[in-house]
Order: sequence, then structure tokens, then C-alpha cells
Amino acid sequence: MRFSVPAALLTAAAVPYSVVCAANCTKIGYGQGTAVDDKNRPVDALAFNSRFGDLDAFALSNDSQRIIITFDQGYENGYTAKILDTLKEKNVQAIFFLTGSYAKTENALVKRMIDEGHILGNHGMTHASLPTLTDSDAKNEIMSLHDYVLDNFGYQMQYFRCPCGEYSEHALEIAKECGYKSLFWSSAYVDWNINSQPPPAEGLKKLTDAAHGGEILLLHSVSSTNAAILGDLIDNFRAKGFTV
Repeated sequence: MRFSVPAALLTAAAVPYSVVCAANCTKIGYGQGTAVDDKNRPVDALAFNSRFGDLDAFALSNDSQRIIITFDQGYENGYTAKILDTLKEKNVQAIFFLTGSYAKTENALVKRMIDEGHILGNHGMTHASLPTLTDSDAKNEIMSLHDYVLDNFGYQMQYFRCPCGEYSEHALEIAKECGYKSLFWSSAYVDWNINSQPPPAEGLKKLTDAAHGGEILLLHSVSSTNAAILGDLIDNFRAKGFTV
């Protein structure tokens, strides 16, 4: 997977974090924002690539014809098998970002992801906010899960997603030092609250309308809505001319 670095300025809001280090340690809560360019790409995602691409951190890919579907796997809610069925039916490769607890408790599903050609990503051993950790703890948060997945599944992960979407320049630097590219997203919606799921028709329209080249779509596999609409969403993306 290759990524571009568009020319734009970072506009994401920041929360102060009082640690002194060579790189900027300010903790930032990522969001792709609502403003888009003439290609329907969120300007804050473009800005993120421009500022942090040299740290191998990206919110968009440089493939203007492709949409990359990613799932955050914090815990299992009974929908991942159906999601995998749909991805297999539609011949789509996705990225699944695992937490340590998921990797340790969902052996069969993780093995199925690998066997069916999906990419495993690292979402932190304990899902801790990287900018709040010491350097050694931050590296351990990444590498302890890396080593666990390598030892138990024979799979070497290479993509990291910051837990809670919280990062700093220094945290991205640490991830890069660990051999990782940090992947954020350029499209997402409130799908993680299992007690307040968006109606399927609403979710499908929202995600379809937001489609754009280079998109990295963040979904959560705990969502009943996502499990219900995934096949139609992939069809809609392809009908718009995108590769998924």
C-alpha cells in the first residue's frame, strides 16, 4: 500500500500535553472533519498527510481509484464472521486492527482473517493512548502485541492505528521507530455505540455519499448496521467507479 503527501496545512484541534521531548508531544484528537475538496476528500485528512507523511502516518492513500476498508477490533460482538463472509463473497481485502485482548481471545477469527487474505493491523496491546505513555511504555504497547501476533499466528504486522485516534508527533515518531506505518482514516461515522446504532438505510447513504478516491474507511465490527449494509456499501462504491 502506497501513500501520497498532499500539500495542505494541519487543522486538527489539539489538547495540551505537558511533556518535553525533541518532537512535539502535544496530544491531538484526530478527526477528518466535514469540509471537503472538489474531489470529496476531507481537507483535514489531506492536511494530516501533508504534515505527518514524513513520519509514515497517513489518513488517505494516493490511489485515487481505491477505497480501503478497515475495521477496529476491540472486542467481539458476534458480527465479524458475517463481515468476513461478505468480504469473501465480494472479493475484498480489508485491514483489521486488533487489540491485545481481541488477538488473545478470538483465535479462530484472527486465523480466518489471515487465511482469507486480510491484513492484520496493530491497535495496541491495551488500547492505551500513546501520547500519555512514556517512550518505553509506548514502544511496549506496540511491540508486545506485534510479538504476540508473530509468535502465535506467524504474522508480522506493519500498520498501526492509534487507540482513540489520539496521537502526537512524538507518538508517530515512536511508531515509525517500531517499524510501523500509522494509518488513520478519511471517513467514519458513529457506528461503535452498540446501544444506538444508525438505521441501515441512513448508514448506507452516509457512507456512500462520503466516498472519495484514496479513502481509508474506519468501521467497527461490533456494529449490527455495518454487518447488514457492508455488501450493499461495497456495491455502491464499485458503482461509483472505485476499486475496493
